[in-house]
Amino acid sequence: MTDIPTLFDWAGGAEALLALTTAFYAKVPDDPVLAPIFARMDAEHPQHVAAFVGEVLGGPRAYTSAGGSHAGMIGHHLGRHLTEPQRKRWVGLMLETADEVGLPDDPEFRAAFVGYLEWGTRLAVINSAPGVEPPTDNPPMPSWNWGPPGGPFVSG
Repeated sequence: MTDIPTLFDWAGGAEALLALTTAFYAKVPDDPVLAPIFARMDAEHPQHVAAFVGEVLGGPRAYTSAGGSHAGMIGHHLGRHLTEPQRKRWVGLMLETADEVGLPDDPEFRAAFVGYLEWGTRLAVINSAPGVEPPTDNPPMPSWNWGPPGGPFVSG
């Protein structure tokens, strides 16, 4: 049996994910659907998102080592009132950008990557709704893998 690479490794590692988020967030200010959400985006936002996604996809613990957490990520979305059209546009633009920067386009990787984007953005919309309270515990960082057996999502 051979070792199965993580989604992080298959994607090209930290460099590839940083290229993805840098190119993606460079487009956001000109996107009429997404620009209002990110109007006050910190210059380091692409690096933070790349580290978070990298950790979720099985890469190093760069996000949590820098003090980030899943509870913190949830907190970033509280009260943002994200809409379904904004969520769909975010996913669509992310996938367009993944093609542009050369992330792998094989069906297995893309199915897992799209699954994560759909899951994560739907949670962001849920957590952005009015009245959602911050987590009182410290939920584990999500961990996303290739899929069955056992499903694509493993927590903790």
